[in-house]
Amino acid sequence: MGYFQLIRADGSSKRYSSMIWMLQNIDREDLETLWKLVKAKHGNTRLEEAYERVLRGDLKVMFEPDVESKVWRNLQGHNVTVWKLLSSSGVHFVRFQNLHIFMLVEKKYPLTPATIIKTLNKKLQNDHWNEMCYQLLKLMTKHRKNPGSV
Repeated sequence: MGYFQLIRADGSSKRYSSMIWMLQNIDREDLETLWKLVKAKHGNTRLEEAYERVLRGDLKVMFEPDVESKVWRNLQGHNVTVWKLLSSSGVHFVRFQNLHIFMLVEKKYPLTPATIIKTLNKKLQNDHWNEMCYQLLKLMTKHRKNPGSV
């Protein structure tokens, strides 16, 4: 079975069986460092290992959203099944019927109005209450009062 293994500069390491488990257990600084390392190591080369492809793909969508990417086109018509905020890393996890995406809280992504509405109508799950949750609730309230404002 494949896994992600993060090895820190001090030699300590931890294994994660999925991206979501990793994002629940690392902070934002570690996430940004991981993206820099993955980009430097792999650039645009074709990766053979499935977990390396998944890691680079998920991080690229998260840090460098491209409106032309097929990821955003594939979201059309899919229902949102889970919307979760991973507070330690500042990442939204959105699961659709057949796929998922990770999005940084402060970035804007090329989501269609229909996808935004489906996401906002899904109950937000969060590991603990914080300022980020408050701001998302304000956004949801604003959006419900004025649907074209997001």
